[in-house]
Amino acid sequence: MRLNTLADNVGATKKSKRVGRGPGSGLGKTAGRGIKGQKSRSGVAINAYEGGQMPLYMRLPKRGFNNPNPKKYAEINVGCIQTFIDKGRIDGKSEITEEVLVNLGIIRRKWDGVRLLGKGDLKTKINISITGISKKAQDAIEKLGGKVTLL
Repeated sequence: MRLNTLADNVGATKKSKRVGRGPGSGLGKTAGRGIKGQKSRSGVAINAYEGGQMPLYMRLPKRGFNNPNPKKYAEINVGCIQTFIDKGRIDGKSEITEEVLVNLGIIRRKWDGVRLLGKGDLKTKINISITGISKKAQDAIEKLGGKVTLL
């Protein structure tokens, strides 16, 4: 095999259609866009407009309640906290608060609070004060004799 013998499979590439290149091309003059009107102009995208017909997204049923301003939590896993304890960045004996996590750069910002999730293994007994916690994370902390305080 040589580099000069390499080629794409038959039908893998296709030449692009050149429009607006004279009457002999079959797509000259208006370039297949018809005559006049908004859609014959360049730079037009009429998203979800169906020519006056009720658009699909309005025909489908809506269900439930969509909260316009939901709470946004910073999320952190117990495995991540254990990693920082192992590295010596967090003191496992003192209480871990949301402010401590932000100051150490473990989470960037609190938003509406911090939520602790249960992914990973926890090997150290910790006392943590936090906005929210998953059941799995709470079980992992209390199994080691730690304490969880919800704000």
